[in-house]
Amino acid sequence: MVFCHSITMEHESSFPFAFMIQWDGVIIMFQRKKVHVENAMQYYVTRENGTEPPFQNAYWDNKKPGIYVDVYDGTPLFASFDQFDAGCGWPSFTKPLSTQEIKVQEDYSHGMSRTEVRSQSSDAHLGHVFDDGPEEQGGLRYCINSASLRFIPYSELDEQGYGAYRHFFKIEEVHRK
Repeated sequence: MVFCHSITMEHESSFPFAFMIQWDGVIIMFQRKKVHVENAMQYYVTRENGTEPPFQNAYWDNKKPGIYVDVYDGTPLFASFDQFDAGCGWPSFTKPLSTQEIKVQEDYSHGMSRTEVRSQSSDAHLGHVFDDGPEEQGGLRYCINSASLRFIPYSELDEQGYGAYRHFFKIEEVHRK
């Protein structure tokens, strides 16, 4: 579970984090005007460009309608109606909600050439994009770590401040899952 609480800082810092505390496996980061409490896996994935284990993460087989937001700042990134089962063990999407909310860059780590996907707003590592997705939907597969996301169920969009995204869902999509 991720807890995010807003606070007001006395002065702005040009650094991404004013300071960080690690205590008993929990990392607390104080960022400009926000406090983020994360588990060790979220930190490893989003800040150390790590990868969580396949088939052992929160959303690899999620079938509920809703949106996925940046675990740091709540920016909407992906939606369940673009999610598909790629058989890889991570949540896979055919596209982001908005290409303006993500950035891609070449990644040559681990002796491979891949395209990394990061959050535009928080600079969190999200995963990678590959060209082996469903052809009829553009051919891309955004392979994203669950640890970089928070899922907002369709039924909670309004109460969590994402009501504007309700219109993206077809009524049959909501009742089918």
